[in-house]
Amino acid sequence: MPEFRAVCRAEALTPGCARLVEAAGRELALFNVDGAFHAMENTCLHAGGPLHEGTLRGHVVICPWHQWEFDVTDGSCDLNPTTSLDTFEVRVRDGMVEIRV
Repeated sequence: MPEFRAVCRAEALTPGCARLVEAAGRELALFNVDGAFHAMENTCLHAGGPLHEGTLRGHVVICPWHQWEFDVTDGSCDLNPTTSLDTFEVRVRDGMVEIRV
């Protein structure tokens, strides 16, 4: 059964930024979109680019390797609507960002 895992302090990730986190043995990209945290798989479906190193524009992250775009809220990809990345529930508790994995 999935459970929440603490990954970082909320204050460590400012709005408009991303970082690589590990939860339950998985590498995930964590994003702060205007104070709302979102987590998804870190690996681009196109060529395996590290999404936490991409550019965040609103709720869309752009892969740094080949500019594929993914919605961090639901993992969808406009360039290939038949695929999507897994996303994970995120909460903030006692100043810590927690991800359900």
